[in-house]
Amino acid sequence: MTLLELLQLLKKHLRLVIALPLACAVAMGAYAYLFMGNAYTASTNMYVLAMQQDGSATSNNLSTDLNASQMISNDVSTLLTSDRVKNETAADLGLENLNGYDIAVTSETTSRVVGLSVTGPDPQTAANIANTMVERVSAIAQEVMSIESVNAIDQAQAPESPSGPNRPLYVAVALMAGLFAAIAIVVVADMLNTRVRSQEEVEELLGIPVIGRIPTMKGGR
Repeated sequence: MTLLELLQLLKKHLRLVIALPLACAVAMGAYAYLFMGNAYTASTNMYVLAMQQDGSATSNNLSTDLNASQMISNDVSTLLTSDRVKNETAADLGLENLNGYDIAVTSETTSRVVGLSVTGPDPQTAANIANTMVERVSAIAQEVMSIESVNAIDQAQAPESPSGPNRPLYVAVALMAGLFAAIAIVVVADMLNTRVRSQEEVEELLGIPVIGRIPTMKGGR
């Protein structure tokens, strides 16, 4: 099938090609705006300082522990998502668990700053979880690792506006999915239709030219 034939086929079924994508977009829009709740993201950053051999961490030797702190930052990132930190955080906040809240941790290999983001349905709870997790991971890290301190650079604040979901994106994806589905339906239906519908198809199937046509009489005879 050539591109021109495809365009002619789509033009023939233009109603379906337009209606199906619009129906998918409207359905997704209704679901996204009526049933999907807002998500809020609270973020904070931590500064990881490794313990020196003599147990000190003064400004004179900060440069010497840079590599160690960078390596430990990766360990702190893993610790932040551990069950112990999550369970102790939930207990401190009087929550049964942290289900419904997504925890994302970022750590650059060239930095000893660890980023923490908590996303959930309630902005204040998300901020409280982020700040409490920093407190818990600081205490646990000093207990089980050679870490001088894990300090919050800034406190997580309750976000005023939602970070998601991206409803327009969902609608756009549904629109494109509906368009592709409509095209697929039209093409497959055409391939399954084995009727001879034109003079060109007759010539192609039989390998001989058509020398005449019998017109359809009134009444279909």
